[in-house]
Amino acid sequence: MLNFRLDHLKLRNKLIVIYVICVFLPIVLTNVTFYHVTTLNVKKQKTADAEQAITLLQSELGALIDDAAGISYLYSIDHQLGDHLNIDHASYDRYVESLNGVSNLFNRAEKEYKTISSVTIISDNPTILTSSHIIKLEDDIREADWYRQIANYNNAFPHLYVTHERISVIQKLTDRRYAAYDNVVKIDLNQNYVEQIFDLSGFEGDIYLLDPSNEARYGRLASGRPSELIAADRKLHLDEIPKPDKAIILAKQYQSSRYLGGWKVYGVLDEANILYDVRQSGRFILWFAGINFFVPTIVILIFSRSIHTRIQAILKHMKSVRGNNFERVPYYQERDEVGQLAVEFNRMSARIENLINDVYVSEIQKKELELRQRQAQLHALHSQINPHFLFNALETIRMRSLMNGESQTAKTIQNMATIFRKSIIWKRSFVTIREELELIECFLEIQKYRFDSKLEFHIEVDQSVMDIEIPKMAFLPFVENASIHGIENIPGIGYITIQIAQEQDQIIFLISDNGSGIAQANIDELHRYIHEEDAMGDSIGMKNVMTRLKIYYGESFNFAIASAPNKGTRITLRLPITRTD
Repeated sequence: MLNFRLDHLKLRNKLIVIYVICVFLPIVLTNVTFYHVTTLNVKKQKTADAEQAITLLQSELGALIDDAAGISYLYSIDHQLGDHLNIDHASYDRYVESLNGVSNLFNRAEKEYKTISSVTIISDNPTILTSSHIIKLEDDIREADWYRQIANYNNAFPHLYVTHERISVIQKLTDRRYAAYDNVVKIDLNQNYVEQIFDLSGFEGDIYLLDPSNEARYGRLASGRPSELIAADRKLHLDEIPKPDKAIILAKQYQSSRYLGGWKVYGVLDEANILYDVRQSGRFILWFAGINFFVPTIVILIFSRSIHTRIQAILKHMKSVRGNNFERVPYYQERDEVGQLAVEFNRMSARIENLINDVYVSEIQKKELELRQRQAQLHALHSQINPHFLFNALETIRMRSLMNGESQTAKTIQNMATIFRKSIIWKRSFVTIREELELIECFLEIQKYRFDSKLEFHIEVDQSVMDIEIPKMAFLPFVENASIHGIENIPGIGYITIQIAQEQDQIIFLISDNGSGIAQANIDELHRYIHEEDAMGDSIGMKNVMTRLKIYYGESFNFAIASAPNKGTRITLRLPITRTD
């Protein structure tokens, strides 16, 4: 079936199909596969680089915060600073003297830690005088958000406080339960240094610093600008963080720190940005595939035209041969296969023309002889059942039977005479189904007389087919075979059923019996006989009918038989309504 469909394609289309399947599609599939694999590898590598950048950023930011926490811890354990903050200073001189004792602590922090922007201690000791590092706890500070976060804490541990513009470490220096005053140190990180860490991180997406409740306190976009969605009066929840359609999310959480526990560095990477260069190469692949398709296709069309046009010319001359036009194909000494085909066609055309001129008359005479032989063969078959003298003899016997009072015998002889009379009267090859049925009924009545009560038959005919013509005695031999060879040899009552109907443009004749059946070997022999051209039967049996049907219809009739020993026989015969002349 596949070869049959391929044979319908023109040569030019076959060449294009071969190119598309064998060259173009493998190249496209290879490029697409390479592009896909490259995309996956680039995405994997970029993701690994981004994860490494996030990890490094987390580490550097954690180290920066740890430095501030270390300073706050040093302040909390410094006894001299603790005494300075918790005693009541009797005079200004006493306060200045005590402040000079702890000034080295502040100076050392400013010199050693460049990552620190400022260190401020807030105290509610009324004897404290405001200076560059120590200030009084005023009401505005009490209302500040960072102070309210640690106001209720008694433990002296650092706390991380992050806003959209600053990162600070806050720690209580004293426990109010054991000290007279509240003292808090607030260490602000150098924001320029923090921004430098984010800028040099190598992460190409948006970066957020999330608190343990998944609120974004600080955000740095891929463009280098701070996130406008985070402000002093507005926090950004994790679900509200903007994400592209295809986002790569990387989150690194701090685990082992009291003040950093639960905080995380959250990165949002746009897959389209990291794959931009690869997508640009994908466009190149498409352009390359288009050029790779159209250029060879044009070349194939040019070369195939050289073949296609000449083959079309040969085909045109081949078709003209059917009209006895033996014009030669123009030949310009081409050396390819098409040129050789043109040479051979011209030689064949000349030879056929000569043969027709030499043998035409003898061939016509031969065909006429074959036709007459077929007609003689057909008339010989018809004459097998045309004994005139038997009709006269049967008529004499019937009259004697009536004179002797044997009416049933006379009826049977009358049926036999009717059969013979039909064979004498019918001069034409085709009869109506009505006439064929009259013959069948006469034959079955004779068989009932012969078998007495052993035979029963039923005939069912569609009245619309009664006047349709069929070959003479096309059905009768099957009825004869069913009654004589089928019913005769069984012990019980034999039933014969005949059905005739029309199905589309065919006459369906169906006969079934409950007789002795036909052996499979005999059925195979009958099928072999149907396909033998020169076979000729000597009786009016089924082989004889098959011969006549082949003469009338050729291969346009259908015969089917289903039988088994002792299980009866079912024969279906399909004849076209329009007979062939």
